[in-house]
Amino acid sequence: MALRLAHLPRRWLGAWRRWSLWGLLGALVAGVLVTLVWLAGRYEASQVQDKLERDAADVVVDLRNALGRNLQEMRGLPTGAGELLAWEGRAGELLSRRREILRLQRLDVHLKPLAQVTTPWQAMPQEMQDRSQAHSEIALACSNAQRIMGASYSSTYFQPLPGSGGSEMMEVCLPVSEAGRVRGFLVATYSLQKLLTEIVAPLLAHTQEVSFTETDGTRLALLAAQRRGSRMFTAQPLFDLPGNPLVLRLDGWHAAPSVFPNVLTALVTAMSIALVSVVVVLVRDTRRRLRAERDLAEALSFAKAMEDSLVTGLRARDLHGRVTYVNRAFCAMVGYGASEIVGLVAPLPYWPPELAQHYTERQARRMAARASPPGEGYESVFMRKDGTRFPVVVYEAPLINAQGLQTGWMGSILDVSEQRRAEELSRTTHERLQATARLATVGEMASLLSHELNQPLAAIASYASGSLNLLQPAPGADAPAPQDLADVRGAVQRIAHQAERAGRVIKSVHDFVRRRAHAREAVPAQDLLDAVLPIVRLQARKLGVQVELDVAPGLPEALCDRTMVEQVLLNLTRNAMQAMDEPPPHAPPVLELRVRRGAGDATQRWLEFSVADNGCGIAEDVAARLFMPFFTTRAEGMGLGLSLCRTVVEQHGGHLACNARAGRGTLFVFTLPAAPAQPTV
Repeated sequence: MALRLAHLPRRWLGAWRRWSLWGLLGALVAGVLVTLVWLAGRYEASQVQDKLERDAADVVVDLRNALGRNLQEMRGLPTGAGELLAWEGRAGELLSRRREILRLQRLDVHLKPLAQVTTPWQAMPQEMQDRSQAHSEIALACSNAQRIMGASYSSTYFQPLPGSGGSEMMEVCLPVSEAGRVRGFLVATYSLQKLLTEIVAPLLAHTQEVSFTETDGTRLALLAAQRRGSRMFTAQPLFDLPGNPLVLRLDGWHAAPSVFPNVLTALVTAMSIALVSVVVVLVRDTRRRLRAERDLAEALSFAKAMEDSLVTGLRARDLHGRVTYVNRAFCAMVGYGASEIVGLVAPLPYWPPELAQHYTERQARRMAARASPPGEGYESVFMRKDGTRFPVVVYEAPLINAQGLQTGWMGSILDVSEQRRAEELSRTTHERLQATARLATVGEMASLLSHELNQPLAAIASYASGSLNLLQPAPGADAPAPQDLADVRGAVQRIAHQAERAGRVIKSVHDFVRRRAHAREAVPAQDLLDAVLPIVRLQARKLGVQVELDVAPGLPEALCDRTMVEQVLLNLTRNAMQAMDEPPPHAPPVLELRVRRGAGDATQRWLEFSVADNGCGIAEDVAARLFMPFFTTRAEGMGLGLSLCRTVVEQHGGHLACNARAGRGTLFVFTLPAAPAQPTV
């Protein structure tokens, strides 16, 4: 080839070189144009995708703000026991403004409906009105709301609706608390379709389509748009609500990147603006990348500072159980550095050796399940580097990447050593207070015994003296007369009766003082009353109080700590009799003891005990502080009786309340759980 070119004329060689140069330049220009068109298309697509993701993030923020405003307005509704009509009026006004809310319910602490209002904008089916009572999602949401003392959302479900076929629904449960105790719940029913229509629709462009989906991609609600273009872009931010994670999917339709129809015009235009466009694009891209890197570095620094400030230990594991991350609090908790833990698999160095096999099996089961109930933790025991053990509570949640796939587990670990010590100290203090109260009760019973035993002992001494006199023979007789012996026999029988009476009184007090068992057992209600009635009747006879007992037939046995419940009955009856120092005119003081079957359900039955008197009653200012420790209205009282009574009843899961009786007097009512029914063969 070189030889042939050497024999060609010089003019032809120059022309060949010029054409080769132009061909190379043309190929270079064609390549540049193709590259520019391709880069322009990619750049345009990235711009559209970025805008779509920003729009999706804005939609998520607006949804959160709207739901937050709804919760604020729900908290502003009246919650008093006598404000149901006011609540319904205010709730109706809220529903008329918020079309995405289909129903508002007010439930008591047992999830029984007290009042409800439905939206005026949508006809509601009758079968939906009774759904809140038995719907398990609402029960779970309200249980979670009571635990976290905040709003909790239920999982979604499909509800048929008149005229529209139906819609996916979810409930939000908001606890209503008073003095730190939950008194009921407010439940709002949302329509996912209405959320999209009322809140999201005004924010969307005509080429955007939005929908709610589950984490597995199942579409729950859709707001469709007209398709204007041939390319579709998708953003799927996680819309994580307390108790119900959802995915918000935003689809945008866009026309294909435009290309100049005239190739020659495109070549001229491209060549003229190629360098400027490339420089501008590179500068803008570089600035944006630098800005994104700076924002990312600041976000990482903020997240790192926040994690280092936590006192809760954080630990991340992959799907194979390998530790991938621990924070500073976790390292301080177990005494190991991050480099000594990260990358390890079971058994881990902070597991006690005697429990390592059990923990390994438990971890394998949890990893195989690939699911963890939200907010549900489990207790465990960790070992520090120096060998000391300490109890912890572990909460774990799945780590989900941007594609919706689980890549591992994130766990938060709480050291509950101080909590356990505080609970033990509280239990010890409570036992000491109970012992103090029992000693006070024993002192009062000793006073009663000294008064009550005087009568049988005086009768015994009198009958014994009379018997000795009858046994003395008459003057001039060798033996007592038969009639005298019969009288002696009667006197001895009366002595035995009085001695038996004194023994029963002493035995009842002895049994109460010496009983120390704290195990719960099934005890008939009549036995609980029979155990304290001898002592109650001692004081009743001393004060001239009439005791009335009424036990309903066919009651189940009570599942309780017998000793503590008897102490509750003694404290309440003693207080009732002391409140009748001034009986009402023309009516004797009466102490009423009643046992009835309490309200219950299929899983739990209750017994209701009541102690009533017709004494002077309790003033309102005294009733407000009646159950406070060390509060008493008697000079000789310690103020521990009613406080301990409420503590004992609440430890059994029951409730102790005080109410004024109609007319005159006071009524104390407390509940105890009934023993489970024995299965029949």
